Amino acid sequence: MRRNRHAKIVATVGPASASPEMLHALFLAGVDTFRLNFSHGSQDDHAKVHAAIRSLEREVGRPIGILQDLQGPKIRLGTLAGGRLDVAPGETLRFVLDGTEGGRDAIPLPHPEIFAAIAPGQDLLIDDGRVRVRVTGLTQDSIEAEVVIGGALSNRKGVNLPGTLLDVSPLTPKDRADLAFGLELGVDWVALSFVQKPSDVIEARGLIGDRAGIMTKVEKPQALERIDDIIRLSDAIMVARGDLGVEIPHEDVPGRQKELIRACRLAVKPVVVATQMLDSMVSAPTPTRAEASDVATAIYDGADAVMLSAESATGRFPVETVAMMARIIHRTETHKLYRSLITASDPGEEETPPHAIATASATLADAVNASVIVAYTLSGTTAARVARRRPEVPILALTPDLATSRRLCLLWGAHSVQAGEVATYEEMVAGAVTHAVAEGFAEPNDLVVIAAGIPFAVTGTTNNIRIAQVPAA
Repeated sequence: MRRNRHAKIVATVGPASASPEMLHALFLAGVDTFRLNFSHGSQDDHAKVHAAIRSLEREVGRPIGILQDLQGPKIRLGTLAGGRLDVAPGETLRFVLDGTEGGRDAIPLPHPEIFAAIAPGQDLLIDDGRVRVRVTGLTQDSIEAEVVIGGALSNRKGVNLPGTLLDVSPLTPKDRADLAFGLELGVDWVALSFVQKPSDVIEARGLIGDRAGIMTKVEKPQALERIDDIIRLSDAIMVARGDLGVEIPHEDVPGRQKELIRACRLAVKPVVVATQMLDSMVSAPTPTRAEASDVATAIYDGADAVMLSAESATGRFPVETVAMMARIIHRTETHKLYRSLITASDPGEEETPPHAIATASATLADAVNASVIVAYTLSGTTAARVARRRPEVPILALTPDLATSRRLCLLWGAHSVQAGEVATYEEMVAGAVTHAVAEGFAEPNDLVVIAAGIPFAVTGTTNNIRIAQVPAA
């Protein structure tokens, strides 16, 4: 089955969508990759969903991607006396490292890494920024702060530190256990939370190797300062606008989103835009007009995929939400301004032969009115290089590797198929034509553009273009 759009849909699985029947309905509605959020649910719960998705994959005969999203370190307040504390602007508060139940003068903040890194003048954002306090003084085990934005503090509310680089690994003991579990299951992608610096990605790579793709969630201002290195070390990027929007001004998020999409296209790395895309559909059968525009903006910007969180995990209308997102993507990509905007946002050419070959294949396919570009790819790199150009012609990615085929479910425009290995040039051409016809991309007498690397089965050697014609019936 073929999608009628280029951009992909990632949907989070939760109580509203975990049954095999619902997963099947979501796939038919348009989901390309399912996200397992390890901040919620047990390992047993996720194992059952994973098994159901793989069963669905066999049933529909199409690869389906699975993304494991690790929780990462969570910085939270401790327990407050009475469970709640109302604070007003101008008031002075004291946070302490140790303490069980605290009040205004001893609010528990059981995170020594904060006390080691914080400095006067820096802010603490509590409960997604609903309360903001500014540090005025500190000792080894206490922080004095003035309330800038007042509100209610309550037990275990999250704390963000936008101006502070914390000496903390993005992989907690829970994450390491979950990661080992996910890799054993065979997830296709691992999303890393709380990445602050390139070494955080290197740490994860040491544990993951090539068993799954690493998707770095950009949600910390510190990550933006080293973003080129982080993108280079990652296999994909998620623009996690929820946490990012807490730590940087709201008005900066749209521009940062565009920068990240452009940087990922330049680096040939898939980029996913996430958080609150159709948030009102958690409880309503239709989105707001602003939400529809938000999804469309990500598509006009050239994002590889857009993601649903609570909408599909706990919402009342998961299937309707996926179908709505698919319709928005399709209508955006067929709008008369889409092609000109995508072309205008092209990040420019990479001056390497493999990139030049892939770009030329896309240009050639448009010039000869080919019906499809067939990319032979072992690791997915050839297909990604072609997709970077965002061609009008569809991309059929042929790979002998099932894991690669599943990861390509995240790549813009790629219809991935697991195909047998080819040993000769003639086999390559014949296989490309056969699969193009079998998958519904080409008919007799159509032209097919083939991009590949020779010798075969060598990663990253995109160096050959061929035009083939489908034989007459």
